[in-house]
Amino acid sequence: MHRETWTKVESTLLLQDIGTGIMETIGTLKYDKDGLIPAVVQDSATGQVLMLAYMTAGTLQRTMKTGQTYFWSRSRQQVWHKGETSGNVQEVVDIKLDCDGDALLLLVRPAGPACHTGKMTCFHNTVASEASQ
Repeated sequence: MHRETWTKVESTLLLQDIGTGIMETIGTLKYDKDGLIPAVVQDSATGQVLMLAYMTAGTLQRTMKTGQTYFWSRSRQQVWHKGETSGNVQEVVDIKLDCDGDALLLLVRPAGPACHTGKMTCFHNTVASEASQ
């Protein structure tokens, strides 16, 4: 389903379950020209950054309703429920908004690795470190 159609359908379904104040906040976020907002996902227990993904208003609403992470796959152009096939779901503990309103931080309890490679974090490739300088 096209992202805009999905967002409209989900918005209608989820409005009854999410408070008005939260809906207003979701509506005032600064999405990019494609209707996406970056979401940094961090392990709530360890503080480790697990991944960076993108959300639409609809996937953010669905995440808030279900307590598990949903994102927009830019490569597949569809909604993506993290862990749907692998079982490595992410239970949401908290969602924070940055000071500019253009990025989210999701604190989660991961059920397993975040990366499709099997690594706990998608940030396992070192570009530069003190040891390499």
